[in-house]
Amino acid sequence: MSASFEAFDPSDVTREITFGQAKAVVFRNKAAMAIAAANAIAVEMRRAALMKPSIRMVFAAAPSQSEVLNALTKIPNLPWDQVVAFHMDDYLELPAEAPQRFANWLESHLFSKVPLAKVNRIPTLGSPDEICQTYADKLAEAPIDIICLGIGVNGHIAFNDPPAAIFKDSLSVKVVELDDVCRQQQVDDGCFLSINAVPVRAVTLTIPRLLDASTLLCSVPGVHKRAAVQATVAGPLSTDCPASILRTHGNCTLFLDSEADPNG
Repeated sequence: MSASFEAFDPSDVTREITFGQAKAVVFRNKAAMAIAAANAIAVEMRRAALMKPSIRMVFAAAPSQSEVLNALTKIPNLPWDQVVAFHMDDYLELPAEAPQRFANWLESHLFSKVPLAKVNRIPTLGSPDEICQTYADKLAEAPIDIICLGIGVNGHIAFNDPPAAIFKDSLSVKVVELDDVCRQQQVDDGCFLSINAVPVRAVTLTIPRLLDASTLLCSVPGVHKRAAVQATVAGPLSTDCPASILRTHGNCTLFLDSEADPNG
């Protein structure tokens, strides 16, 4: 997949949606969406590499991101050796080696497949407050260039669940309690056998920390995300759908497949 996003066959795009300062692009299927999102990420990586020696990127970890990350790893000649990688969130109260940990999921799907300059994983040792402060300090060392994210079934971004998400949070990284819809999604995604096995607490980047990034590229496939997408692009700006805040970002693009399209 060496073609740039701009070179895509227009027939893959079924429609575009403008919501606030952001936009959403709908593709005919999940495969086309993943290739488009990967190429858009590649374009932003190459652009950043021309302007600075280090590209700071944050990645979401979820099955919905698998195809995008797989396509991204296949694009040749990307400046991975300039990339300092972070991830958006992770569970507390799981063993460090647990495959459900998002750092471990990303290790399998991305970090081990490309020659990154550095990977910053959310720590597994220390008190919750120490973990949050350590990661916040690492994030604050320089601006974040690109965040590759998704949207949860309940409209969350990272682990900022409704309605507890805070649009003007004073923290950069914090501990949250996950709501039952979010925890059930982890079961439905095949990550856990039952909701009782899903941790209740997690560490997450806050909404202001996410919005501080220069570029947000958000991939959202599947009919189970359609209601969340509808609330994101057409509902009120509200913590009832935390992803609705994306409309306030001047460089945010949603990549949707036809199943996630509210008009689908």
